[in-house]
Amino acid sequence: ITDKGVGNGISMIIMIGIVARLPQALLAEFTARVSTSTGSLIMFVVELALLFLVFLVSIAVIQAVRKVPVQYAKRIVGNKQYGGVRQYIPLKMNAANVMPIIFAQALVMIPAFIPGLQGAFSNMQGFWYNFTLAVLVIAFTYFYTAITINPQMMADDMKRNGGFIPGVKPGKSTVKYIDDIMTRITLPGSIFLALITILPAIAMALGVDNNFAYFFGGTSLLIMVGVVLDTLKQVESYLLMRHYDGLMKTGRIQGRY
Repeated sequence: ITDKGVGNGISMIIMIGIVARLPQALLAEFTARVSTSTGSLIMFVVELALLFLVFLVSIAVIQAVRKVPVQYAKRIVGNKQYGGVRQYIPLKMNAANVMPIIFAQALVMIPAFIPGLQGAFSNMQGFWYNFTLAVLVIAFTYFYTAITINPQMMADDMKRNGGFIPGVKPGKSTVKYIDDIMTRITLPGSIFLALITILPAIAMALGVDNNFAYFFGGTSLLIMVGVVLDTLKQVESYLLMRHYDGLMKTGRIQGRY
């Protein structure tokens, strides 16, 4: 799939494995809401509406970028002019993607093996378990973003190619400017990841079936949304290279810009 198809093969297989569990979980939740005295069909419809809203917010945050304008100086080489155009550096709000959740879930299991902390951290719906998990997700989001995005390298590449951010001096000022922007936009991204991580526990506490609650957040949600968006962007890029209109004429996905 990766070499001769569309999308990333391993990611597609993981996503399909997650989606394959959705019909059974949906049927179990529907049966539980209809058959029990405390449930109702209205609650099931409300849960579907909330799940749809969570998907919409996740798509919006994953695609959210801060465009930093970069102006390139004009250069005359022979009879041709190069540069003199304005481009943008897209800085993603959620640059770390799903990795902070994976790291946090691995670390939060350690206190469950420590005597005295087993009771508080063995309950996945408990307050201290989810509070610690959310704090770890926020911390790992900053840590992973700092590793993957290097403002010093960006500033050096811009200076080498004759580019500069309007109103910002090249060099250290550019590094500080990009670093400040990443610090500010990573905060809402990390809080979003923390909320997505603890949403399944909140759904379980409100009476949602355990199998269905896992689709409200966590790695399952982000993998599904991320893989579908990446695949759509790749399809759109192929269509645009061949001068087709693309998948949609309205509501364009991020790959169109």
